Amino acid sequence: MSKPIYKDWDGPAILLLDLDAFFASVEQLDHPEWRGKPVIVGGDPGRRGVVSTCSYEARKYGVRSAMPSATAAKLCPDAIWTAGNFPRYIELSNQVMQIMRDVSPHLQQVSIDEAFLDVSPGRYIRDHPVELAGNISQRVSDLGITCSIGLGSSKTVAKIASDQDKPHGLTVVYPGSEASFLAPLPVRALSGIGPQSAKRLEKFGIRTLGQLASAETELLHELFGKNTDAVRQRCLGIDSSPIDTDDIVKSVSNEMTFSTDLIDESEICAAIEMMSTRVGRRLRHKHLAGFTVTLKLRYNDLSIRTVQRTQQEPMDNEWRFAPIAISLLPQIWRPGDAVRLVGVGISGFDIGTDSTDLQLSLFETPVEDTKSGPLAEATDRVRDRFGEYAVSCGRDFRFRRRDTGTIGQKKDDYKDPLHAPDEMDE
Repeated sequence: MSKPIYKDWDGPAILLLDLDAFFASVEQLDHPEWRGKPVIVGGDPGRRGVVSTCSYEARKYGVRSAMPSATAAKLCPDAIWTAGNFPRYIELSNQVMQIMRDVSPHLQQVSIDEAFLDVSPGRYIRDHPVELAGNISQRVSDLGITCSIGLGSSKTVAKIASDQDKPHGLTVVYPGSEASFLAPLPVRALSGIGPQSAKRLEKFGIRTLGQLASAETELLHELFGKNTDAVRQRCLGIDSSPIDTDDIVKSVSNEMTFSTDLIDESEICAAIEMMSTRVGRRLRHKHLAGFTVTLKLRYNDLSIRTVQRTQQEPMDNEWRFAPIAISLLPQIWRPGDAVRLVGVGISGFDIGTDSTDLQLSLFETPVEDTKSGPLAEATDRVRDRFGEYAVSCGRDFRFRRRDTGTIGQKKDDYKDPLHAPDEMDE
């Protein structure tokens, strides 16, 4: 069979691979009797769970990712529900990422089921970008799951193209055809433009990316401010954002949505301590210590408030930063407020002694923590050997079965072997 003849490709070539209904597809792979049936991977409908993902059979009923599980259960009462198998998803995700790395080292993974890859023709890549994309798609199919791929001259074009033909599609936008490809698409196709922005644009008669690209600068500036030029360029397919292979961790956090609201201050403080314990363990596992403590609360009206404080010494021990997080509580919570989610984070890993904010002395000696440090290390060793729940504080038992059972897809989740499913944000 003769080899296909492709158009010449001149310049950058970026592909975006998006695994189709990934969690649900893995479940159908591992449970052949579920194939062809509506499958929902998500939290408990009765405990404020959220749909992580669902099969295409379930989507025919209107079920979507991030939808409340209770709503999904009403739309598709005969669906097969599963809480998910996160280690298995990580296993398949890693295999897919290795397939992509076999083609090019310039990989940027943005979630457990999505990644950019630079396949620009050059010294190290001889094959045509379209051929490479097709080969990657076939190798993923050989694993028993499928992907959709967008291929273009930039990350913006590749991302939008990947959404055009699902599932198991390949959409190619050759260099020079970006503007004509994007012009008829709805403004929501551009990442960063949400429902509210789309409604505002529609009031001015702007419904497509082509109309947005040709809109008057004054109007766009009113809507997008300093980002006006960048938005217009992206609507035309002009985007020079590089593939970011830098895997530096900027923050380590943990948050949990509760099936019933937390109203009592002692419960909220206990939840902060529990989240802090998980963050501390992950910090030590990553050999990281940060200067900034962040407390995050989501209320029953879904509003979110955060507050943070930067210390003069880096921390990786929950015995030190949990009290700080608790001390921040009065700034964003009033007695009687019902709390739906509690989160704690540590960041500021790159703050050095030259920081003008901290004005640290080069000769300042850190305060030794002679008791809590060894205690934290000892509990880490026990958990490493016997599992995450081998050591628990009494406060933790009050929260057993009060999570939503929802598996998240945050970038930090799939890289951290200590991140158990019940620790993930919705």
